[in-house]
Parts: sequence; structure tokens; C-alpha cells
Amino acid sequence: MSAPEVHHLFHAPIADHSFSADHETLAVARDSSIELYSKVGKAFKLKDELKGHDKTVTSVDIAPSSGRIVTCSQDRNALVWEPSPTGYKPTLVLLRISRAATFVRWSPGETKFAVGSGDRVIAVCYFEEENDWWVSKHLKKPIRSTITSVAWHPNSVLLAAGSTDAHARVFSSFIKGVDARPDPGVWGERLPFNTVCGEFLNNSAGWVHSVAFSPSGDSLAFAAHDSSITVVYPSGPEQPPRAVVTISTQLLPFKSLLWKAEDEIIAAGYDCEAFRFKGGETGWELSGTVEQKARPGLGEQREESALNMFRQMDLKGKVKDDTQLKTVHQNTITTIQPYAASGSGVTQFSSSGVDGRVVIWTA
Repeated sequence: MSAPEVHHLFHAPIADHSFSADHETLAVARDSSIELYSKVGKAFKLKDELKGHDKTVTSVDIAPSSGRIVTCSQDRNALVWEPSPTGYKPTLVLLRISRAATFVRWSPGETKFAVGSGDRVIAVCYFEEENDWWVSKHLKKPIRSTITSVAWHPNSVLLAAGSTDAHARVFSSFIKGVDARPDPGVWGERLPFNTVCGEFLNNSAGWVHSVAFSPSGDSLAFAAHDSSITVVYPSGPEQPPRAVVTISTQLLPFKSLLWKAEDEIIAAGYDCEAFRFKGGETGWELSGTVEQKARPGLGEQREESALNMFRQMDLKGKVKDDTQLKTVHQNTITTIQPYAASGSGVTQFSSSGVDGRVVIWTA
């Protein structure tokens, strides 16, 4: 396995990040602005700064085909940044929410994007040609708390959302005149706007931090604050799921997850490193970490370092600085995103964290 590509951009938390389709542009959410970095050799250099929000930017996403950037913020607004020869031009989106916008993602078809909020609604936004602006429709029921994450189904109609009311839900976001009617599937057949196609509760009522559809869209995974990951296999419209598999771990909670393939999930969060889970309908298990760290003899190393520490104290009257973590990220990983994919699934992914690093991993 090749070594990860580490880019330490600055000493401040990165709330979210997104790469352009050609991997030449990296957008990161830093405080109340979006910083755009361009690839120069093997490093990323600051190219532009998008300033349009007056409070903390919570999420950013670059549309692969059009290159449009969508951002949302605690100022209750979302902006669509259009690329132009002279730079990016912002357009305000009519979200109609009274609390912070928390998370945003483009649909695979790039005709819509979904904005989660603290207002107990998800704003599904689309462009209205006759008025030349971005408007929104609200997914409301039965959401009872802040939306922490959203994820699109490959058909651009179904939308999964995780929230602090301990639920992961699947909604229909079908908008007439914008979407093509989706084929019937395991999540439903007739799918008018705000149809709830699935509602799943975390076992210990922990916040749901992240949701993701499998590559086929026929199963859903979500990570919760009780350090668990749950995978749901639906059986059909208005039917109980075929299987709901929960993997409990002794790790710290996961903030973000993605599917590498139909039988493998990668998750990362407060443990500052990414972990692999493998399985299927019959069961899932934690199969290891993405980082290659020296596992054998770890006990001896710890014993040796403790001995050295006391030796340093005895000889020099001071303690060896042992604050460096043995992981690439030195603080919580906030987001992981697919970076490169092939027919078999995700081959590389990127991560960003509270330590100001963006890392590109071989999956």
C-alpha cells in the first residue's frame, strides 16, 4: 500500500472539504470563508478566498461536471459560486430557514442540492429558470431535531439524512419538471415529494453523525455517537427491512463514513484514523485500520518508551515530549470523501480534520 499524501494547510480546524473532478482544485471550509487551493507540483497553494458568509461555514461541495461550488453557513444562508473567467460569482439561495445551515451536498445529476439545518428541515434547492434564481422546497416531517448530514441516492431523487434525534431517514425529493421519474426499487415505487421511504433509530438514541448509500443505492449505512455503524437492507415499499446489522465498537465515535464497495465501508472520526468494516447481510465486522502502523510488539514499544521517560526524568529532570499521536491526523477527522473510483469501487479517498490537514489515502 502506498503512503498517504499529506497536505498540512494551516493550524485551524477544517469543517469540510471537496475536490474538483480533475483534482486540481481543493475547497476547504475555514472559519467564515472558503479557501481554494490549486495543485502546484505535489503541493496545494492558496489560490483564492471566497468571502460571502458572515458566520462559520459549515459545509462545502464542488459539482464534478459544472464546477459550481455550493456552501452553507451558520448565518442561515447557502451560496452557489459560479466559475467565470474573472473568478467565482456568488448567488444567494432562498433557503427560508431560521437556524444554522449545517450540511450541503450536490445531487449526482447536479440539478439540485440538499441543505440540512438546525431548523428541523432539509431544504432541497433547484434552479428556477423563469426567475433566474435558486429556490427550495422543505422536507419537514417527521424530522424532530438538527440535521447533521445528508447523502444522495445514485438516482438523484432519494435522499438520506442523519439527525440529532437519533434517526437516519430516507426521503423522496422528487421535484416535477426537474427530476425524471425514478424506476421502482427497494425503497419505493410511487415517490411524491417528502415521502418517507425508511426511518431507522439508533439503538442507544445516539446522534447520527453520518449517512451513506451503498454504490448500488440498495442499502444504507449510518454512524452514530455510540461508536456504532448500522447497515440497513430494505426489502421493498412499506415492508420491514430484510436485515438491519449493527456493528458496535470499542472505538471513539465516527464522524464520517463512505462505501468503498458493496461489501466494505470506511469510517473515521474522533479516533483520528480511518477504519475498515467488511461484511454483508449476514453480518459485518471491523477488519482493521487504513493506516499501516507497527502492530506487532506494540506492548514492548510502550514499555520501552515508559522506561525511557523515567530515564529522561532521572538524568535531565524533564519528561520526553510524547504528545505526538502515532496517526497521520493529529486530531479528529471531520470528513472523508471519495477521491478516485474504478469499476470495482472507491480506490482512493480524502480526509480532513481539526488539525488543518487534508490527506489522500489509497483505499
